[in-house]
Amino acid sequence: MFRRFRPDPYIVALLTMVALASVLPARGVVEDVLDQLIIVAIGFLFFLYGARLSTETVIAGIRHWRLHLLVLAFTFVLFPVLGLAIRLLPDAVLSSELAAGVLFLCLLPSTVQSSIAFVSIAKGNVAAAICTASLSNVLGVIVTPLLVAVVLSNNGVSLSGGTIVKIVVQLLVPFALGQALRPWIGGFVGRHKKVLGLLDRGSILLVVYTAFSGAVVAGVWSKLSAWDLVALVVVSCVLLAAVLVTTSVVAKRLGFNREDRITIVFAGSKKSLATGVPMATVIFGTGAGLVILPLMLFHQLQLIVCAVLARRWGASAPTEADADREAVAA
Repeated sequence: MFRRFRPDPYIVALLTMVALASVLPARGVVEDVLDQLIIVAIGFLFFLYGARLSTETVIAGIRHWRLHLLVLAFTFVLFPVLGLAIRLLPDAVLSSELAAGVLFLCLLPSTVQSSIAFVSIAKGNVAAAICTASLSNVLGVIVTPLLVAVVLSNNGVSLSGGTIVKIVVQLLVPFALGQALRPWIGGFVGRHKKVLGLLDRGSILLVVYTAFSGAVVAGVWSKLSAWDLVALVVVSCVLLAAVLVTTSVVAKRLGFNREDRITIVFAGSKKSLATGVPMATVIFGTGAGLVILPLMLFHQLQLIVCAVLARRWGASAPTEADADREAVAA
């Protein structure tokens, strides 16, 4: 039971960065140096994302176009609609800053690694999971900033000339460069996955520390109460439950087989922390601290719940012997 519900070590590390920023926020010269490091770190992150994602895999999976369109619809349509509904909650229930953070997480692409891992554990369509999660992330580099500019305009977010330049230089150019160089560096990236993964996660930890340092200096904790955190947990649980139920019911009603339904549920209900944290820093700047707090909480919730579902579905998957008996009976 403890292993099933224990917190993700990476989430613990992220929360440690939040605590460190709360006690020792970066100021003055240190803040200026970190701001420059963050620009390099975010560019490096999206370069790695581009180098890892196989364009050939996405193209090869076009035959599952119905599955991919459905997952993209859940990711970039259903989630934003639910986020906008949550945004309508009064401040007495959920503060406007946290509601904006929840809406931001609803605009992000799906995860890649965890979606594939859970689909594999549940014995779903792994090939389709690789394709649809990769496609979601490729589109998310462009779609997410556009959606943010449209639905979060009331929070002062707009696609001004400066913002567009930052998105292009820090996100699109490194991502495109990684894709372009993939034929030459893809093997190196694959062989050194663990080392590059540590650099990847370390960069995100640095981004979180810097973002929360700016938020602490701006008085973020004076804006939050215990009720705000409780409300955020409840809203996140309801959001995840609503998406899991919707993806499962719709996939079944549309006639997808068991393996494809598993892929749709896991890929369509996830949001990427690795993409969201650096994106928030580029788009929101010093206001990114509160924006990424709901994302970190939702990420932990989706890992816990999806781990339980994956093990249960994997244990109940029909065996090859069952499939042979069904074929004989038919």
